[in-house]
Amino acid sequence: MIFIGGISQGQKIVSEGLIRLCGSCGSRGRYQVLMIYTYFSFFFIPLFKWNRRYYVKMDCCEAVYELEPEVGKAVLRGENPDITEADLRLVKEGRYAGTWKEGSGKGHKKCMRCGFETDEDYNYCPVCGGRI
Repeated sequence: MIFIGGISQGQKIVSEGLIRLCGSCGSRGRYQVLMIYTYFSFFFIPLFKWNRRYYVKMDCCEAVYELEPEVGKAVLRGENPDITEADLRLVKEGRYAGTWKEGSGKGHKKCMRCGFETDEDYNYCPVCGGRI
């Protein structure tokens, strides 16, 4: 008898496109709510899912936050709950970590192509046009 099955990990984008202030870099950016889970498959058909964890990934600096399970489940059900700072725990700092001064509301950004530095909320460098 041949048994084709196994345990693997999957990822699903639950929600995306919403805008919020990033706690890592200080700029406003869109975020995705992701669900990471472990599943058992039998003959390549996923049967059981467990160990579900919810994460928020920012597009401004690619910081990743773990989301409270209750809030993640509400997003999965299609609800639109307010995600507060208390619901998030930083897992991975973004590219501009440590450059944002708390309370300033703006992040210090530096263009990687030409070296131009600014405190303005630019996504593209005004000197060379590269992505900041």
